Amino acid sequence: MKATLFADGGARGNPGPAALGAVLYDQSGDVLAAFGEYIGTATNNVAEWRAVLAGMEKAVELGVEVLAIRLDSELVVRQLTGVYRVKHPALIPLHERARTLMRKFRAVDVRHVPRKQNAAADAEVNQALDGHAAAERA
Repeated sequence: MKATLFADGGARGNPGPAALGAVLYDQSGDVLAAFGEYIGTATNNVAEWRAVLAGMEKAVELGVEVLAIRLDSELVVRQLTGVYRVKHPALIPLHERARTLMRKFRAVDVRHVPRKQNAAADAEVNQALDGHAAAERA
């Protein structure tokens, strides 16, 4: 099975309350999975990496064999594809986990997309952050 993963992470403050969001689409454009998760206090980069990992893990769980990964973070795309080295100690284990997960697919294509093309994943991030904020106020 082929699928496309759109993933996004965000933090309100850097670091600050953070969440991840991911949406997996099948070849027809139908949603296979869509989810967001509050991840506590983190930097934006950690949230971006955690989003990619969560989306890839879900793709493995669903039996995806060929995965297209689309991110609006140019930094994460370049780190994931090996154009940039991952130097920050907090990101190294996340990068290593992503590289391990990538080997579970027959093929992986990672590309940057404009933020507007990643709106569904961004909406999952904001829903998770808003839900957490509402729970904190209650």
